[in-house]
Amino acid sequence: MEKPQSDAPAGETFAQVLAELKDEYGVNDSRIAEAIGAHVSTVNNWANGKAEPRPAAIHKLADRYPKFSTQRLFAAVGKRAPAPLTGDRRQAVLDVFDRLTKEQQEMLLIQANAVAESNDQ
Repeated sequence: MEKPQSDAPAGETFAQVLAELKDEYGVNDSRIAEAIGAHVSTVNNWANGKAEPRPAAIHKLADRYPKFSTQRLFAAVGKRAPAPLTGDRRQAVLDVFDRLTKEQQEMLLIQANAVAESNDQ
């Protein structure tokens, strides 16, 4: 198995990373769009620096083109990648959640959603 590319160098744009991805995998905007379920014009806008992908699209790109890590793709749009939720971490969250009242659970979900949404902007 090949090692994924390292994180993006400082100042690397998403358009630059996408150009490298296309060269590495021998694909064009249409093939990328088809692979991740996006419209070709969306991918073309990314390629031309007119737009940047949303987090869901970044995850799909990293899954489909594993030589380009989630961390590198997120860095190219100026964001930090969400951390993977391991089985142990998931269980720890559930164990804490089980000790909260219904109201506390609802409040924690509201807060967690607000923090997660701030990563999407």
